Amino acid sequence: MSTAFSTRHRKRHKLKAEINVVPYIDVMLVLLIIFMATAPLLNLGVDVDLPDSNAKAINTDKKPIIVSVNVNGEYKIKIGDTDGEIVNAATLVARVEQLTQTNKDLTVFVAGDRDASYSKVYDAMVLLQQAKVARVGIMSQPGQGK
Repeated sequence: MSTAFSTRHRKRHKLKAEINVVPYIDVMLVLLIIFMATAPLLNLGVDVDLPDSNAKAINTDKKPIIVSVNVNGEYKIKIGDTDGEIVNAATLVARVEQLTQTNKDLTVFVAGDRDASYSKVYDAMVLLQQAKVARVGIMSQPGQGK
């Protein structure tokens, strides 16, 4: 009897130290189905054909010239740290042209008032082109996250 008892204890099954991955596979398949169903919905939008550009960040050590256009269509030129003065179109062209003669790589920014007419801002850019400015940028304020 002692031999029968000892053989019975020797044939005990050992515990398995394996991870059951079947539940993980089930979850993965459910997620795959969800992603396959929602992926086509993420591509909704409007096709826009944007122009190509090689624009780079402007790195200047000098203060740029800022031409402001207010609601009434008046031009204000600000050079460096000055407060700026209101000028007419002819004076604006003359001043900026004088500055471009001394510095061919001059940067000029146009700051249009929110309520200013787009045509007046565009006219300021045309005047700067007449003054032989090579680089003109448009200034804006960052959004408030509305």
